[in-house]
Amino acid sequence: MPDVLLRKQIVSIEEIFHEGGPVAAKPPRRGTVLAVIRNPFAGRYVADIQPFMKDLEPLGAAMAQALVTALGGDPAAIEGYGKGAIVGEAGELEHGALWHQPGGYAMRGILNDAKAIVPSTKKVGGPGTRLDVPVTHINASYVRSHFDAIEVGVTDGPRADEIVLALVMTTGARVHNRAGGLAAAAIKGEDGLR
Repeated sequence: MPDVLLRKQIVSIEEIFHEGGPVAAKPPRRGTVLAVIRNPFAGRYVADIQPFMKDLEPLGAAMAQALVTALGGDPAAIEGYGKGAIVGEAGELEHGALWHQPGGYAMRGILNDAKAIVPSTKKVGGPGTRLDVPVTHINASYVRSHFDAIEVGVTDGPRADEIVLALVMTTGARVHNRAGGLAAAAIKGEDGLR
C-alpha cells in the first residue's frame, strides 16, 4: 500500500467556563486533532482498500498521543471521545470509513482500553467543509451527560485528492448537563453501553 503522506496537522483545545449558567468550578476541556493526508485512492476505484487501514495505524497512535498531551497529558482525565473523516471530492465515502479502526483503536488503547465504541461520522466535501464529530463517554455509550458533538474543519482542506482525519476528546460532561440518565459514576463498564 502507499505511504501515508501528511500535509498538515492541527491541534485545538477549548475550555468551557459556562453557557449562560454558573461558572464551572472545573471547566471541561474539549480537544481536536486533525490530519490532512493525501488520498491514495483519489480519482479511481480500487477494490481492495482495506490494507491502508494498517498503514494509518501509526498516524492514529501519534494523533491520539498528541491530543492527550494537549489536554494535559493524563489519559485518566479523558472522559469522552469521537472520530471522523472528510474525504475530498475526488474520493469516496468508503475512503473515510478506513479511519474507523486505526482512529478508534488508537484512542481506546491510549485511554487504557476504553470500553465504549468510538462514535464516528464521515462525509465527502471540498476545502472548508465542516463536520460534526459525535462524542460519547469512553466507557459507556449510554451516559447522557457526555452526549455531545465537536465541529471540525480545515480552511484549505480537504483538497480533491486529500482526506481530513479527525480525533476528538473531552475531559468531562457538557458544562451544564442536567438531562438525567445514567451517571458517569454509575458505569458498570461491562459492555461499553452501561
